Amino acid sequence: MEVLAGRILLSPSDLAASRRFYGEVLGLAIAREFGPPEHPGVVFFLGGGSLELSGHAPAPASDGIRLWLQVRDITSEYARLQTTDAVITRPPKREPWGLIEMWLQDPDGIAIGLIEVPEDHPLRRDQRD
Repeated sequence: MEVLAGRILLSPSDLAASRRFYGEVLGLAIAREFGPPEHPGVVFFLGGGSLELSGHAPAPASDGIRLWLQVRDITSEYARLQTTDAVITRPPKREPWGLIEMWLQDPDGIAIGLIEVPEDHPLRRDQRD
């Protein structure tokens, strides 16, 4: 299989609240908007992929869904998010595996990890001989 593009699709229980969270609180840029004005869908840029919010779920998504978003500077993102109504469930912490991670939730309770890969982490360097 040759994957040409990827997209995460979420159907939130409150589209307007989720749209505000991802667009204003997280600050994701809009790739495109579509659908009727009373229930507009939106696609946000998400690094090498995208995140689509569309439709309506009668209940929040399961606990099995988590988003992993790599950021350049987790300290500044943490400081910025503390000035918003973001629900931060865990502040930044360097994990035993070397990544710096913090966790927050979207309006439906979906866990979102913000991850910084430190300069000295093996993910930053080609480990081949």
